[in-house]
Amino acid sequence: MGKYTVKRIINMIPLLFVISIIIFLFIHLIPGDPARQIAGPTATIGEVDEIRNQLGLNQPLVPQYIKWITGIFTGNFGVSYANKTTVIALLAPRLPITIYLTICSITWSAIMGIIIGVLAAVNRGRAFDLIGMVIAIAGISLPNFWLGLQLMQIFAVNLRILPTGGLDSWKGYILPSIAMGAGIMCILARVTRSSMIENLGKDYIRTARAKGLPEHRVIMRHAFKNSSIDVITVTALQIGALIAGSVVVESVFSIPGLGRLLVDSIGFRDYEVVQALILFFSLEYMVINLLADILYGIINPRVRYE
Repeated sequence: MGKYTVKRIINMIPLLFVISIIIFLFIHLIPGDPARQIAGPTATIGEVDEIRNQLGLNQPLVPQYIKWITGIFTGNFGVSYANKTTVIALLAPRLPITIYLTICSITWSAIMGIIIGVLAAVNRGRAFDLIGMVIAIAGISLPNFWLGLQLMQIFAVNLRILPTGGLDSWKGYILPSIAMGAGIMCILARVTRSSMIENLGKDYIRTARAKGLPEHRVIMRHAFKNSSIDVITVTALQIGALIAGSVVVESVFSIPGLGRLLVDSIGFRDYEVVQALILFFSLEYMVINLLADILYGIINPRVRYE
């Protein structure tokens, strides 16, 4: 397991390098001029050119990329065009907010999704199974921004028991985490149900029941333990979807996290911030998948890596 982990980490380096090139080219080839954005609509061409020269945007893309990627290795992600502060200083206070929101969302959605999936599989063909799967299908179909607006209307405007946005207290995390995690809960419920049904029909389950083991032990220790590999895989993938969902949800609920910063930075053509955020999200997604692979071997010792 140790050799596999080291190998995976080493393989992440060239992948990150390729991702950084794609990010840099994508950001610099989209329409818009940050120099014009900074100078304002009334600025002259000379003033815009001067700002472009100060930012180094008049240089070819290759020298710009080399300067950016070299700075990353030294811990310098550049300076925000909009805020005139370093990118690190801009991201630092927002990072804990997004991480906490993501943790809240994935925690409740994973717990509820697994419970619903297991109960639906055990009660296959019964009322609970039908109701659970209808809810799951409906939840997957609902866009998180629409769900967020509806939750805000019901619980913040009509009932007035939760805030419409902001993070003045822990209550501010409730509606955004529900909006972000609802779809993931439904996906995990369907995956858990499908995997559990498959495992409950296998010979080792019949053998465990023939030995007289309690039903709850058969379900959780045998069937669910083998189904957990599929659940972990989907959960890791859905964390990536949570990162994307935070962009929309944080904007809807006015949460000062990384997602909202990304939206604002794209609108301002703040290249340095956008590049750093997308690279961070990519690295986070890769690390999560690595941790999921390591967790496979911990949960199921029969999993071996070459």
